[in-house]
Amino acid sequence: MILPTKGLAVDRALTSVGGDILRRLDRPKTVSRVWEEVSDRQSTLLKAVSYDWFLLALDLLYLWGAIEFSDGRIYRVTRRG
Repeated sequence: MILPTKGLAVDRALTSVGGDILRRLDRPKTVSRVWEEVSDRQSTLLKAVSYDWFLLALDLLYLWGAIEFSDGRIYRVTRRG
């Protein structure tokens, strides 16, 4: 589920979906805006990611400390040091 396996394609693993989300967070965006961007890319693929799967990827990124949610927008966390 988190990593690709024999039964789970690379593009559906939560780490891959999370990476796609992080690439789109060049500036703070709403959840719905990020979903639109991810689902537009997915519409050209045979296996589209569901909204539930997208939310699981957001949860994983939040748990890892890669994103924050404030003022209705998702922010990419950058660490320095």
